[in-house]
Amino acid sequence: MLRRMIRPTQSIAYLMTRTALRTHNKSFFSTVTEPAEPNASATTKRKLPVDDERTLKHFMQNTSNKTASENIRERRAPKIILPAFDDSEDAPLDLSGKKFSVETYGCQMNVSDSEIVASILTEAGMTAASNLEAADVVLLNTCAIRENAEAKVWDRLRQLKAAKQPAKVLRPGVESRRKTVLQPTAMVGLLGCMAERLKEKLLETDQLVDFVVGPDAYRDLPRVLSAARPGRAAMNVQLSLEETYADIAPLRTDGNGLSAFVSIMRGCNNMCSFCVVPFTRGRERSRALSSIVEEVKRLEGEGYREVTLLGQNVNSYWDKSTTVHGVHSDGYTVAKGFENTYKLREGEGARFVDLLDQVSRVANNMRVRFTSPHPKDFPLPLLQLIAERQNLAKSLHMPLQSGSSAVLQRMRRGYTKEAFLELVTEARRLMPALAISTDVIAGFCGETEAEHEETLDVMRRVKFEQAFMFAYSERSHTHASHAIPDNVPDHVKQRRLKEIIALFREGQRERTEAEVGSEQEVLVEGWSKRSTPKVPQLFGRTDSNKPCVWTPPSSAGGSQGTGVGAGEGGVECKKGDYVRVRVDKAFVATLQVTPLEVLNK
Repeated sequence: MLRRMIRPTQSIAYLMTRTALRTHNKSFFSTVTEPAEPNASATTKRKLPVDDERTLKHFMQNTSNKTASENIRERRAPKIILPAFDDSEDAPLDLSGKKFSVETYGCQMNVSDSEIVASILTEAGMTAASNLEAADVVLLNTCAIRENAEAKVWDRLRQLKAAKQPAKVLRPGVESRRKTVLQPTAMVGLLGCMAERLKEKLLETDQLVDFVVGPDAYRDLPRVLSAARPGRAAMNVQLSLEETYADIAPLRTDGNGLSAFVSIMRGCNNMCSFCVVPFTRGRERSRALSSIVEEVKRLEGEGYREVTLLGQNVNSYWDKSTTVHGVHSDGYTVAKGFENTYKLREGEGARFVDLLDQVSRVANNMRVRFTSPHPKDFPLPLLQLIAERQNLAKSLHMPLQSGSSAVLQRMRRGYTKEAFLELVTEARRLMPALAISTDVIAGFCGETEAEHEETLDVMRRVKFEQAFMFAYSERSHTHASHAIPDNVPDHVKQRRLKEIIALFREGQRERTEAEVGSEQEVLVEGWSKRSTPKVPQLFGRTDSNKPCVWTPPSSAGGSQGTGVGAGEGGVECKKGDYVRVRVDKAFVATLQVTPLEVLNK
């Protein structure tokens, strides 16, 4: 009955409340697992009386440090705020001719979203500013996945607020120098995950922004901008069950002209206990398969040489509107040994393996990558397809998070250490040259030294080519924030993180050195960042995503203006070429190569 009364736009709040209630029922009226001390070898359990006189109000107060009325008020807080206009002199802002600047923080998905935002603002009559000083509107597209990511944005907002103020006069005729200067009337706004998570703090407490727009409300940006004024903020952080921006052509201006991002799905249903994404990005929804295939075709026609398919949980893609008759998909299946915590995945429609099949068929002259996946969604048919198709990159991201099965259970990841290792073994059996990257969290709630050692063991055995490693930082709204104490001291987290990083670098160096003498296919992206007129150096990436550099001889006439040069093998190559190279030397993460043959498709 309750479910039918909840409006679709409230589904995230409903899901969060339901999760909290289930946790309450389990933790207060049955067996409670006490998180162990950091150095304890095992967790201990204690029994609570069935009737301990605790109520729902008590639970809400203790799990969020707020009163029940505050929690209800937060859930009922408006998602859209558009100030009214009092008279004709206070009319909505005309956006025509106004200039905007977008700064992007966080993942590739945010880069793709910024391209969508630029397209929407351009369609509304605005133009991109050539520099920050010329901007009438500054937009920060933000990430909330970790505390450090948010800290960078807070620092930047304070810089922008100070940049509107007149320069300080140090002495007559001499003003202080400032790195950033903004027009006093410029408006500053926040987009993305922080917008949804910290809307009240941003608008009311700190008053560092003039408008806030969540990741599902970018279509409403022109209306929000027209209504916002300094000192009178506007907001739209409404989450959606349908928005995919499939009909909006991204404005790609900041890339290299060779690689493009294509967003195929949004949101996440996995509800990992540490992750805030389901609450900032909403529930999973996927674009129509045909629209993605058409966009990839268009990019190939525009001269792009590589495409990366994007999604918060990209390989759980599911287009329910498309019926696929093929040999790859047979409904929803997970990798062997993995569990699906979100049960509503069964039904007809096109799955990720179907999409990848069709994209790889039309992208004849392009390399295809995808990120960010969940390891449970690597069933055997998907791995076999990647192994079979030459233009599907042999580089996969498999987020580990922890090597301890006990920690993985607390994280609600749906797999064990053994299942993860078996998946890696199967993937490398099918693709011996496969490169695997990962994510690792150090010091998750209750992690013991023995559990940390399990993570180190996986790092030794897998030897990841790339890894994103962080100390755990608690995120509000998540299951861990209200049900599992963050009881690992910061200094222990940092020590464990250093140990993980050290082991990763050892394995990375070993796998990189194993490439010496091999031949690889490289996409030439242009001149490297370290290239100079005196020592020109070209840059590219292998199929397994390893960076490569080579220095054209001076006799080749290579110049940084054209991106053309010949390596020691005498093969001339240019930006956008696919080239067969020989690996001559390996550094920690970079290969020094010699081009042997241009392989343009």
